[in-house]
Amino acid sequence: MKDYLHTQLRRVLDTFDAVPDDFEIELEAPARPEHGDLATNTALRLASVLGDNPRSIAETVAERLRAQVDPGRIKSVEVAGPGFVNFRYAQDYLFDGLADLLAEGDMFGRTDAGAGQRALVEYVSANPTGPLTVGHGRNAVLGDTIANLLAWTGYDVTREYYYNDAGRQMRVLAQSVRARYEALASDVPTRTMTLDDGTTVEVPENFPEDGYLGQYIVEIAEALHDEHGDALLSTDDLTPFRTAAEEAIFADIEQTLRRLDVKMDAFANEQDLYDAGRVQAVLDGLDEAGVTYEDEGALWLRTTEFGKEDDTVLVKQSGEPTYRTPDIAYHTTKSERGYDLMIDVFGADHHAAYPDVLNALDVLGYDADAVDIVLYQFVTLVRGGEPVKMSTRRANYITLDDLIDQVGADVTRFFFLMRSPGTHLNFDLELAEEESKENPVFYLQYAHARICSILDTAEEVGFSHDADADLSVLTHEEEIALIKELLRFPQELQNAAENRAPHFVPNYLRDVATAFSQFYDNCQIIGEEEELASARMRLALAAKTVLKNGLTVLGISAPRQM
Repeated sequence: MKDYLHTQLRRVLDTFDAVPDDFEIELEAPARPEHGDLATNTALRLASVLGDNPRSIAETVAERLRAQVDPGRIKSVEVAGPGFVNFRYAQDYLFDGLADLLAEGDMFGRTDAGAGQRALVEYVSANPTGPLTVGHGRNAVLGDTIANLLAWTGYDVTREYYYNDAGRQMRVLAQSVRARYEALASDVPTRTMTLDDGTTVEVPENFPEDGYLGQYIVEIAEALHDEHGDALLSTDDLTPFRTAAEEAIFADIEQTLRRLDVKMDAFANEQDLYDAGRVQAVLDGLDEAGVTYEDEGALWLRTTEFGKEDDTVLVKQSGEPTYRTPDIAYHTTKSERGYDLMIDVFGADHHAAYPDVLNALDVLGYDADAVDIVLYQFVTLVRGGEPVKMSTRRANYITLDDLIDQVGADVTRFFFLMRSPGTHLNFDLELAEEESKENPVFYLQYAHARICSILDTAEEVGFSHDADADLSVLTHEEEIALIKELLRFPQELQNAAENRAPHFVPNYLRDVATAFSQFYDNCQIIGEEEELASARMRLALAAKTVLKNGLTVLGISAPRQM
């Protein structure tokens, strides 16, 4: 309906000579339902442009709208307050929409807003240096759900995982595994390492100062020793240690993602960019554009020319590129693959780095505007109001697998999606463990299961949700309110997709569950005459469909019973 009214309003505004072509029309549901189903503040915002009283402008707009809107869709166009124009839906529109919902079933909610466009969503992108942490989990779920939303709104979506398998991190990982391997293969002296939190741990004497201390490093070293014995002691080559670690850690990462039903379509890695000459091509292109210079043995990008306070190192004195450089190269490959939209899901710690990548893309002649960055804040696990300590590098971190083991995959996904990506997330473990309607994901799953039970019980006593049921008998205010709520679903998905805001969906589904509860509390099925009972069963089926489809978009199961 928003799209329809937007078109009608645009036609009316085109009759005003002074209204600019790029004027953005706003349509929102009024705060109070008695004010109508949708409202626009267009007249208020045009008062200064047209040099007229907003109420007068609203009257003119409303009069012209009444002459052109379809009465089968819009019952009334009213002026309210200082200049709002309010719309009320026609009942035929509601009943036709409900019939369409029921006919579309599992496809209801899908739109063609992005039809003909290709989108690449890069997410997770954790380096293969250790198990996925809780922070990686929020990234994975956000990215996966954004990809779902784009697919539901018509985009051809590719889900991609990019990882850094070259450079210092992987070298330190290999050194960590080698040190543990050598300790297994021979009598190596140990030393005490003091961690950031003041605790100490015994490590082999040759263990790197910033090495990886998790038990998984020991297990990788043990597997290497089981396979090769002491043979690898004779080489200084870190390759077998790096390869073994990367393979083992990636297998663990992929297994964890499967538990959350996260499946990637493609993988890209840093080493391939070096091997293909893409990194050097970026450096050459930036040099030709005159935006780099050498100073004190390092190569710098003139980011001060793009408004940044300081210039940024692209290649360190050691000759090793910083991580920004291959990231720029990776994004050039995205652009060259012909994507219309490229979404990166990054943690908030990337806020200073990603503008450098976008500015470099622009300098190199790529469409930086096609890249959309979703920055998410980090996660704090909370129990009893107190944070649960975690670390991403040391031996005492909480892995994503630990969290899934504790609260389950559905709850894990839902809690990561409840808040805006830009909001810090306090993950309440006590609430997540609670199997009651106080837990928001259980509330929605229970609503779906309850509808399944209601429909099953009604059929058992002889009622049916006949496809030919007369829906026009649904005139109770709670029936009408539920129909209106259900018909919002496609627009809600589109809004969530356009704003990269998956949290819109769980908030909307809670409204659906609440509207269904109010409907069922006031509109019984069993005991009513057959025509009305059949129509109400169809309405219940529609609510079940929306809840199931919404949970599917979120990657969460919709159980028939709980």
